[in-house]
Amino acid sequence: MSIHLRAHAFAANPLRGLSASTAVSPSAAADALRSLLDSGAGADVAQPHLSKILPFRRGRPLARSQDPPPPPPAAAPPPVSSSPAAAAPPPVAWRLAWLPPARVPGVPSDAFVFLGAHGEEEGKEAAAYWAVDVSEGEGARVGGAGDGSAFVDLRTLMVATDWRDKDAMGDLAIAGHARALLEWHSTAKFCGSCGSRAVPAEAGRRKQCSNESCKKRIYPRVDPPGESLEEAVRRETWEETGIEVGEVIYHSSQPWPVGPSTMPCQLMVGFFAYAKSMEIHVDKKELEDAQWHSREDVKKALTFAEYENAQRTNALKVNQICKGVEKGQSISADLNVESEEPAPMFVPGPYAIAHHLISSWAFEGAPKVPSSFSNL
Repeated sequence: MSIHLRAHAFAANPLRGLSASTAVSPSAAADALRSLLDSGAGADVAQPHLSKILPFRRGRPLARSQDPPPPPPAAAPPPVSSSPAAAAPPPVAWRLAWLPPARVPGVPSDAFVFLGAHGEEEGKEAAAYWAVDVSEGEGARVGGAGDGSAFVDLRTLMVATDWRDKDAMGDLAIAGHARALLEWHSTAKFCGSCGSRAVPAEAGRRKQCSNESCKKRIYPRVDPPGESLEEAVRRETWEETGIEVGEVIYHSSQPWPVGPSTMPCQLMVGFFAYAKSMEIHVDKKELEDAQWHSREDVKKALTFAEYENAQRTNALKVNQICKGVEKGQSISADLNVESEEPAPMFVPGPYAIAHHLISSWAFEGAPKVPSSFSNL
């Protein structure tokens, strides 16, 4: 079961491309939004584009289930048919619930973070997109007012996303980028040079020290590991498995805004590495287990996991949350196998870069090392 995506989950943000970056300037978007908010957000204020707001509450974006189907019966589900012609349940899709500024009252203009824009196309008006945290204050009343929307955690949305749905994957990338920016704003409150308060600038895309004698510019960034990426791969592999690796070849990278609370916004970087030793010594503090597997074993494992079933189950969960009926299903419990024969291993779903590393190796083979290649 080889799944090939146009891009990894949380990547290929449609609001961050070259065409999107020139559709509406951040400064013009900020001026228009400020005018709307200052006028009470309900007045008929002329603006060159639409302003759309994505609220977040405790790291959860506001989502809406599209064309929600009736809830499934309480009886046990019928057994899964092995026939390819068996009727599959209708797909349940979700989308981000964008709101007009009038629906987000009582929030100061500098709390909004500019995400990007879409230009005029197919008769659609240009629009500027914003994210804002409404966890506290008057903004806490935003969303979830019986309109089929609810604040849903990003990990559930990640699994619920149909990876063949380009628009849904785009919404997931936007939500991930928005959460990362809001998380950065909530933690980068002070200047690292002089300790003065850092204030938002350039429509929330950066911060600046409020101290007139400092005025340091502060940008979001991915912390460097203090070593080359190739060195990090070799060190981590040796420390956790006792396996020495030589050549390291880059595969791809993936934004990962659903990490633990201590590191909520990370960048996953995937590599292939050639082993120089075969004996395994697992560091139990870091890994539960490590084993060698043949390519055939890996292919077999990839055909066992029912990724589509997991996606449908979580999409239905999003639907239930938006309707106010959350059953608290466990995501891991939704990943069942297609037969009673135990799978040789568990492979993460297609939303994770690990899946594509494993699938690429299993079905396409290891990349060839150029004759002049050296990163030792």
